[in-house]
This record gives sequence, C-alpha cells and structure tokens, in this order.
Amino acid sequence: MRLLLLLCAFSVASGNEAIKITNHWNGGFQGYFRLNPTNALHGWRVKLIFDRVIQKLEIWRADVVPPSGTTEWTVQNKDFNIDIAPNANYQVDFVVRADGDQSTASGTFRIEDESNSATTRATTLPTTLPTTLPTTLPTTTQSSNGGSSMKYDYANALKLSILFFDAQRSGQLPSNNPIPWRGNSAVNDGDNGHDLSGGWYDAGDHVKFNLPMASSSWILNYGFLKFTDAYERSGQKNMMCEMVKWPLEYFFKSWIPSQKTLYVQVGDGHTDHSYWGRPENMNMPRPAFKVDEQCHGSDVAGDTVAAMASGYLVFKDICGDTTFSNSLLTAAKSLYLFAKNNRGKYTDCVSAAVEFYRSTGEADEMATAAAWLYKATNDSSYLDDAKMFYPAGTAWGFSWNDANVGAALLLYEETKASNYQNDIENFLRSYMPGGSVPMTPCGLSFRNTWGPNRYAANAAFIATVAAANGLSPNDYKIYAMSQINYLLGDNKLHISYEIGFGNYFPKQPHHRGSSCPTSSTTCDINAEGDNPNQLNGALVGGPDQNDAYTDSRHDYVKNEVACDYNAGFQGALAGLYHFSVNNALPAAPVPKC
Repeated sequence: MRLLLLLCAFSVASGNEAIKITNHWNGGFQGYFRLNPTNALHGWRVKLIFDRVIQKLEIWRADVVPPSGTTEWTVQNKDFNIDIAPNANYQVDFVVRADGDQSTASGTFRIEDESNSATTRATTLPTTLPTTLPTTLPTTTQSSNGGSSMKYDYANALKLSILFFDAQRSGQLPSNNPIPWRGNSAVNDGDNGHDLSGGWYDAGDHVKFNLPMASSSWILNYGFLKFTDAYERSGQKNMMCEMVKWPLEYFFKSWIPSQKTLYVQVGDGHTDHSYWGRPENMNMPRPAFKVDEQCHGSDVAGDTVAAMASGYLVFKDICGDTTFSNSLLTAAKSLYLFAKNNRGKYTDCVSAAVEFYRSTGEADEMATAAAWLYKATNDSSYLDDAKMFYPAGTAWGFSWNDANVGAALLLYEETKASNYQNDIENFLRSYMPGGSVPMTPCGLSFRNTWGPNRYAANAAFIATVAAANGLSPNDYKIYAMSQINYLLGDNKLHISYEIGFGNYFPKQPHHRGSSCPTSSTTCDINAEGDNPNQLNGALVGGPDQNDAYTDSRHDYVKNEVACDYNAGFQGALAGLYHFSVNNALPAAPVPKC
C-alpha cells in the first residue's frame, strides 16, 4: 500500500527562476538549482525547462518523473531528502547530455504547486519511509588491537588506498599485481633510447607528471616512517614497501647524473586528454620533457630529492633493503647539488606542464629536500640549507605546489624551534573551525573548489603529524578525525568519498581505466551506468561548498582522482590508526550532518 503525501504550502517567487550552469562541453553541461522555501517542505517536485532539447538528465539528489524529455523535465525528492527546512538553500546538482556545443545552454526551474495542477504538489511515497542509508554505512568499530575505538575502520581504508596507487602503475606490472583489470602499459616510454617506463599515472589520465608524483611519494614515505606501526598492525607493511618502491625506481631512471638531466614529464597532456581509453590500448606518441643546466627546475628536482631521501630511510629502517636504500641516498645527494646549482621553476621552460601543474615557487621544495637529506645523513650543512630555504609564514594549503607546512614539520622535528611551531599551529588554526578557511555546513574544510577533499585530507595529515610531535595533540587529533570521518561518511549524503569503503561510494570516477571494459579496445565516456572496474581506494575530488555532490564521470571537478589526492589522506588514516593502536585516539567528534 502507498500513501499520497501532500506538500505543505509555501510561497515561491512569481515566474521561473534561472538554473545555474557551472560547466559545459561538447555534448553536455552541468548545473544546479536551489530550493529555498519559506516554509518547511515534506516532499517536493520541480519542473526544469531548458532552452534546447536534451537527451538525458543525470541527477543525484532527485528522481526523474516520467513522462519527461525534450526540453522539459520533472524531478522529485528522494526518500532521504523529503524534508526541506525553511530557507534551506538546498542545492540539487545535475548533468545534462545534449548534442553539440553547449556553451550557451540555459534554463529555468519552478517548484510546482497546486496552482499548476491538482496533482503536481503531491508525491507518492511508501507508507513506512525506510531508513535509506545507515545500513550501508560503516559503523563505530572497536579496535581489534585492543586500543581506542574507531568510528570508522581506518585500517581498511588504509589498505584500500594502497590499492589505488597500485591501479595507477605504468609499465611492466609484476606477477603479483593485485588489480585484475590492469595490465602492462606504456612499456616503451623513453627518450632517444633512454628507458623511462614505470612510475604512476597522474590521475584519471595517462600522463606522468613528476612534480605531483614526487610530492606524493615523499608524503607517503613520511606517513610510513611516522606511523610505521599502523602499517604493521594492519598487515600492510609489505604491500606498502612494494607500493612506494614503484615511483622511486622510476625516479632513478629520470635522473641522469652524468648528463645533469632530470626528466620531469612523460606524455603530452593535450594529446592524452583527447583519448578516452585504457592505458593498455594507448598508441599515441608520448614525448618526454626534462630540466637541465639550461632549463632549471629546482622545484621538481627538490621534491624528487625528498622522495629519494625519505625513501632511503624507508628502505633502510622498515623494508630491509640496504642496497636499494643506499642507491637512493647517493642519487638524492647528486640531484640535490644539481638543484641547488640550477635554481628555478620548471614550468618557466617546460611549457607542456604549464596548463596542468604550473609551479609558483621552488624554495619550499628546496627546504623540504634539504630537511630530508639532513634526516638521512645528519650532515648539519643540509639543516643549514633547509633553514635558509624555508619560506616562513602561514601556508595557504599543503599540496604538490605548496610544501611549506610540510617543511615546517620536518624542521620542527629536528630543532623544536618556535618559529616552525608557530607556522604549523597558524596553518592548522586557519583550517579548524573559526579559522580563515571556509567550512561546508557539514564541516569539511573547504580550501578550494577543485579537489576540496584533497586539501582537507592533507590538513588532517598535518594535524596527525603535529599531534604525534606533541603539539596540541587532543585538539589536532579531533580535527583530523572530523575531516577523515567526513570523507568516510559523516556528511549530508552519508557517502564515503573513498571508493570501495562501505557500501555507498562513488561509482563513476573520472578515470579512463576504471571506466573502460577490459573485453574491448574501444571505450566511450558517454556509456551509461557505473564504471565496470571499481577503482578501490581512490579519493574523489569531493562536494561543493554546500556539501552537494554528483556522481558522474563527466564531472571531473567532483570526481577526478589523483595520486596527490590520496597521499595525505593515506597518511592521515595511518596517523589515526596509529593513535588507536596506542590507545590514544579520543572519542570521535559528533558529525554536523
């Protein structure tokens, strides 16, 4: 039996309101409308009127009501958002499929009421409304190691993140490859006979950008060194050793000391982005780009030094491979000298990277490189360099292009100096509630529209390391949990933004390999349905500033994945699990939504 529920009366402005178009491309566009009723709603229905014929409407927070089509579409509430509070400003995102250039697309919407028809103010719902999401969500779990309870299983989330990096591997894959839908690819990457195979594909595409790859590498190594017991107690130490070795072996190939040449990119971003298919089926040219004594790049060289020097410690102290670790240290020293003697931003001369990973400075990467070399060698000249290079002040964010607060942490660990402590604490205060970085209504630190989950997770990583170093440990642990728990389910949609965690997570990440069937050499981004290959462990870009999110591979802002998105996220997971293992994790903060 079904019950017809009538909506409460509310006032709307006369006429239609404009739909907001936020993005467009040849074959579709993206937008949203907002419900802002005067009175509370219990059930709602909206008429969307477009200025052109559209073939398909994809919408996350509403159901399409048939018959709909051509220029007019009707949508209504789902079970989980039947109730809309007065003045809620509730945003509903959608993606439209339509032929041709959509740069001038527009539309209006209206909330249908009784003045439009006798039935449009009603919606048909079950007599007993089900609890839609909690059965799919991870629940509070008692730590299996006898330590502190965790609201979410950080150890499982950590394991999944490692699998994501394994899915990003380029080159000849090992026999124990854990990703069944991945195979060998780009095995002939190189330049005039010099082998450049291996490494990680950057994101959902197949370019190898060394700056974010090297940044991701040293951040992952940092978390591995700082929270080793988290990897050991979760049974992931060996998997992690194999995972972090993959980019380090590629960096060996990228650096040619005798020629004072560092390769910094393989593949052209524009050519690559015109291809939607599996990396195993690529056949386009993949040019290689480098820095040398004529084209300086101490930013990318500095991050590569940091990756190698931190990798030396990882393989010396954790993974038990002294031959590999010693080779890393030798390479790091020679590359550091090259970087120090050839200062400059690599995108000032490597134009192929400008539109994708433009560098805005190199002193932060040089400070990080020197700090890691000091940790590896105890040579005070490196510490002096790190202090000299360090750009003091409160960092905007922690990312592939801004290593400042990471350098501050490394320097604080070695010196305990108040200037580094102040920069760390000021950074975290800016991200925590009441700081200068905005927060979504549900509590995500929203540093930037593009990849907000990445910035929040990176801030959480900084908080866990700062807490482990004895700085405001309780406050920083709680803040880190608030961000990681949001990403794992403490949000308005109760969705895990890490694919494969729980049962309610994104199914259409913007990722070619994940979206293409292994049974065919062709692939269509416009294919309907979820990606055929589940990209376990990937952290997608995330919601907008109002906590709204659309699961669509066309929405590359919200659904892009990248190595640098997962690096700090994985480190934060390791940090929180480390605190749990050691019975030092506070109670989880109450979610805002």
